[in-house]
Amino acid sequence: RRGVLYPYEVIHMLTHGDESTERAMEAQDGVPTRPVLPVGTFEEFELDTKRNKAVSVGGRPPGENAAAVVFGVITTKTAKVPEGMRRVLILSDPTMAMGALSGAECDRVVAAIDLAEQLSVPVEWIPVSSGARIAMDSGTENMDATAKVVRRIVTFTQGGGVIHLIISGINVGAQSYWDALATMLMHTKGVLIMTPDASMVLTGRAALAASGSVSAEDEVSIGGHERVMGPNGQAQYFAPDILSALATLYEYYEFSYVVPGEPRPRRLETKDSSARDITLFPYNATGLGQATGFSTIGEIFDQAANPGRKRPFAMRSLMRAVIDQDGGHLERWGSLVGGETAIVWDAHLGGCPVTLLGIESQNVPRLGYRPSDGPEDWNGGTLFPLSSKKIARALNAASGNRPVVVLANLSGFDGSPESMRKLQLEYGAEIARAVVNFEGTIAFLVVSRYHGGAYVVFSRLLNGQIRAAALQGSYASVIGGGPAATVVFPREVRARVASDPRVQELRTRLERSPNVDLRAEFERVRQEVLIEKRSEVAAEFDRVHSVERARDVGSLEAIVSPNEVRPYLIDLL
Repeated sequence: RRGVLYPYEVIHMLTHGDESTERAMEAQDGVPTRPVLPVGTFEEFELDTKRNKAVSVGGRPPGENAAAVVFGVITTKTAKVPEGMRRVLILSDPTMAMGALSGAECDRVVAAIDLAEQLSVPVEWIPVSSGARIAMDSGTENMDATAKVVRRIVTFTQGGGVIHLIISGINVGAQSYWDALATMLMHTKGVLIMTPDASMVLTGRAALAASGSVSAEDEVSIGGHERVMGPNGQAQYFAPDILSALATLYEYYEFSYVVPGEPRPRRLETKDSSARDITLFPYNATGLGQATGFSTIGEIFDQAANPGRKRPFAMRSLMRAVIDQDGGHLERWGSLVGGETAIVWDAHLGGCPVTLLGIESQNVPRLGYRPSDGPEDWNGGTLFPLSSKKIARALNAASGNRPVVVLANLSGFDGSPESMRKLQLEYGAEIARAVVNFEGTIAFLVVSRYHGGAYVVFSRLLNGQIRAAALQGSYASVIGGGPAATVVFPREVRARVASDPRVQELRTRLERSPNVDLRAEFERVRQEVLIEKRSEVAAEFDRVHSVERARDVGSLEAIVSPNEVRPYLIDLL
């Protein structure tokens, strides 16, 4: 009646590979219309209240749980892990007071996290909860019990533990804060997937209305994916239903799951040649900006087709060309409004699972309200506050698990009043902190231009495992040639304008016979010469501050031909 899922039905879905598989296969050309889950096994655990420890009750009939939390160890065989991926699974039982949280439930959550830490496996959590239990016979002790879970989540995640969440129902109060502590803080690694009917709220709609606070028509409107949690990035993936959500999580495991005792995720047996030339890959303008005009990836790097590397292009097209074509990719935080210029993919490169970061290289239209002191569009090659936050989160999530590859066309951070007001300095600094703390390899490749403060947050001096290179013909400097000529070298530009024969000749004529028409002609010519000389100084600056100079002073370690991108990156990995 409430439209929520009974935990043992979810367990049945996970262990039987979903009994809708036959219906899913009834598709045109044999392609499933719905995801098909692999078959798994589940060993239920229960809390031994005397020892305050999780103990196996494998084989216990479904429905004998004494609290609104069911947990155990789920094992699923995959192509990469044929012996079975093990995780600790936690499920809420909404048939018990809508999953209300008292000491019994909280003690079981803590025991489940302890079990995950003991087994060195991630936690997989599918919660539905009305928050801390409200009753005549219990009160603040339930709040203290939820605080005990808060502490355990914090210590577990700060110690490198991973908690993944699938939100397919309502989460209220304490449960919503648990979700945030597990997946939304800067150091956390776990993913949070939401379905259309799911919500995370602090206070339910009816309670908000009763207290005279601002409310909405239902809980989904307060904390659902479409209006709130997707645009603000707290929900990292969207799935149309729980089956699709589980399939998305399994896809994420393909890039991130580490078998206990092994140092990193297992490699993919790829048939995509490491020597493949990406410049021959077709250019496909996808995304919000839709920059067109190229037919192949190679034209992006061609001096004739893209002089000065200044034409916009769709970064996703380049990213698609670089990754293994048989390894798939999964985009994270794809719905984050304001973070569109940062692209986060998990993919395979030479069979190695990587997080691939791209900086969008075309302008992206802004959605929603735009302040007058901010940019009209999200400018290509620029990091804004939320795209900076997205990059920092991605680095932290991959740290200690898989390498990061950065394809950089980056002119710097946006410095508009709006961006400064929205914590640009703070989130830019978070990138630097994430790079300093990163455990593993960061392969940084300049593909077009690389200027400004963004250079500092990826400097090789921040972390000894940064491998920085640039493509032939790209640019790397403190500031681009155009801004340098306008802001840093205006005196040189003015001197060249003054010494230009065209300007000198008109000035002499004007001094001899001043008149309005001649003065207008003088101002027109001087303006034309100013633009010309400014471009001249900018070109000279760019020629001096080339990637060759950056390599010579140690900022970069190599210059790579565009057709050698895959072999170069794969060799590093």
